[in-house]
Amino acid sequence: MPRRLTADDLAAIAVPESPALSPDGTRVVYVLRQADLDADRDVRRLWTVPVDGGAEPAALTDGPADTAPTWAPDGRRLALLRPDAGGSAQLWLLDVDDPGAAVALTALPLGAGPAAWSPDGRTIAFTASVDRAAVAGEDDAARARRAYAPIVADRLSYVVEGPGIRGSVRDHVHVVDVATGACTQLTDGDWDAGAPAWSPDGALLAFPAATDPDADLKRTRSAHVLDPFAPGAHPREVGAADGWAGPLGWTEDGSALLIAGTPAAPNGHYGLLRVALAGGATTNLAAPLDRNVMFGSPGYPGTTPRTAGDGATVLFCATERGDVALHAVPADGSAAPTVLVGGTARNVSAVTVAAGRAAFTLTSAASFGEVASLDLATGVETVLTAHSAASLAGIEPFGRTEREFTISDGTVVHAWLMRDPAAPPGPQPLLVDAHGGPHNSWKGTLDEVHLYHQELVAQGWTILLVNPRGSDGYGEAFYRGAAGGWGVEDANDFLEPIDALVAEGAVDPDRLALTGYSYGGFMTCYLTSRDPRFAAAVAGGIISDLTSMAGTADNRRGLSESQFGGRFWADRARYAQQSPLTHVEDVQTPTLVLQGGADRRCPFGQGQQWHTALRELGVPTQLVIYPDAVHNFTINGRPSHRIDLNRRVVDWVTTHAA
Repeated sequence: MPRRLTADDLAAIAVPESPALSPDGTRVVYVLRQADLDADRDVRRLWTVPVDGGAEPAALTDGPADTAPTWAPDGRRLALLRPDAGGSAQLWLLDVDDPGAAVALTALPLGAGPAAWSPDGRTIAFTASVDRAAVAGEDDAARARRAYAPIVADRLSYVVEGPGIRGSVRDHVHVVDVATGACTQLTDGDWDAGAPAWSPDGALLAFPAATDPDADLKRTRSAHVLDPFAPGAHPREVGAADGWAGPLGWTEDGSALLIAGTPAAPNGHYGLLRVALAGGATTNLAAPLDRNVMFGSPGYPGTTPRTAGDGATVLFCATERGDVALHAVPADGSAAPTVLVGGTARNVSAVTVAAGRAAFTLTSAASFGEVASLDLATGVETVLTAHSAASLAGIEPFGRTEREFTISDGTVVHAWLMRDPAAPPGPQPLLVDAHGGPHNSWKGTLDEVHLYHQELVAQGWTILLVNPRGSDGYGEAFYRGAAGGWGVEDANDFLEPIDALVAEGAVDPDRLALTGYSYGGFMTCYLTSRDPRFAAAVAGGIISDLTSMAGTADNRRGLSESQFGGRFWADRARYAQQSPLTHVEDVQTPTLVLQGGADRRCPFGQGQQWHTALRELGVPTQLVIYPDAVHNFTINGRPSHRIDLNRRVVDWVTTHAA
């Protein structure tokens, strides 16, 4: 008899990442990620699989931390990232026919970023972290003393992930000569450069960067181009200076950039922008969709825009009802985008294109992720791997069923329900799980992060996964539906579906539990401070006070302007009204608080002050701090932390909502 998934199965789950299609379109090299419980880390090795299905997938390297494979134009070599003895990722070169003879190409003090090969294969461009305060020739002792010296900053520092304070460390564009290993830093300044992309003729590099002296006070980042072979060349800004440029590429003729971004400061959907180097109007090729262009990041599937082999078509990803589909659109904007790979509970990410084919990772209701290919001429889609089938041998996971709820103001919210189909009819305990973002969304795909859903359903629980106002995939008006009104505009999107399920006799109103992480942690605190119905709550990576959050989070600029409706001093009353902490004295719900010790997206103090207040109020509570864990540790942190979190959620809600 098949058994059910538990948190302990995390070590058996193997997930493909970062596929790279060979230039001739015949094989895919990809990263296979799997947890190593003994080492308490994720192990990443390179694997390869033929596109024609003539052989099974096979390991190419032993790892344990091989990432970001990128084919050379000759189709014989790969560039990849592999850590040096100090743990910094460096660029390595690997002959695909002799993978054991890989050689290091860089030896930079703070490591290197993923490779971008020049069209002639002679040069690799990449970003690398640079300590701008470093002194040439200083010894180890001097370097150690400087590491603990006071940090003086004129500009605000924005650290997305990782322990420590960046201080004088910035990311800049470099190039390395593949034949000689000579490495040159091309950009410099008190700003960070994004991933570079070569023009089709190899004459220019393009990259996004916020170079304005006051960029830390603005929500702008523009595209730049640079001649990498001209000594002393300076980046030239391309397109609007007041927009936001994300990952980018080039049109086939090299006349324009293709950017996942926004023409103005981002407050809504990201678009697919065609920006001509010669100037002129910017065209959003994805505008007819009224959907968000997804460029890919942890927890958010998507891809950098790619041109297809004919040069007349651009491939990109966009969200539809929570799922992420692969689209095609004419590069000249002459027609609306069309879906190439889509459907319910199917999510595309990390697209790579060569020789009339596309390869990508594809998650589904039955899979944590596989490598798939698409023949761009015929539209034939082929799944090339079966890692989830191996991971799930003898296991039958519970699926998710779609629901819609009409809220009292007429808004329709989409949701997913999980319930054991073999369970007898009647009311069950309910766990409501609020997703993060707020511009993320629950999907129908198999989920390796929230394994506690599977365990609770096996114990007779119902799980409700609502995509409230602010969720992605339902149009820009819905996407902006909670902006400036967290907790005010979206609370009923959670509460009224609960009422509906209680009225249907599906859930027990006395056994309601609530959980969420990040924005979901905010909603967990907000709802329990305004509504006493919940018997248990688990709040992770929380936001408890909007005022302090607006001044301390690494993305505080975006939060205050696009999510909180403006600076706190302009509307102190509204910040207080929407902050969970304002009504913490009304909380009655036993609450478990989960917090990464190195979280700078939702800083540690947010969870600490919530836990302190509940302790002083006599409300049952615990604070669990995961050492050195950053905000995304629930996705890519230590396996021991991820397993522990899943177990604690199950234990807390079953104890307090029994």
